[in-house]
Amino acid sequence: MAIFIILLQITVAFGIVNVWLFRSGQSTPYRGGKATTLREEFQAYGLPFWVLCVVGALKLSFALALLLAIWLPALAQPAALGLGALMLGALSMHLKIGDPLSKSVPAALLLALCAAIAFLPLLAKK
Repeated sequence: MAIFIILLQITVAFGIVNVWLFRSGQSTPYRGGKATTLREEFQAYGLPFWVLCVVGALKLSFALALLLAIWLPALAQPAALGLGALMLGALSMHLKIGDPLSKSVPAALLLALCAAIAFLPLLAKK
């Protein structure tokens, strides 16, 4: 089970890093509204630029914490819960602007993976 959780942590962390550092300026079919970049996506949600900066810093921090949790397992649950909360926010933004459900797939998947990281170890102890 421990190896599976570590693989989930790596998957989530690199997924976040990919979107926020390497693909932030690229179009994807999952961007909110008609946005082609992360900045445009936050504008489509009606959010100011500073929110983009805060959310990006939080997501990258939680992603780093998930990687550090490979060696410091106590970081895994708080990082996964924090990232999961941000994914709930992402889902709510897609709903707010009336995006089709297909645009919410990455956020929903990351939310599910974060829930698994946070709660599977607790279930395994029972």
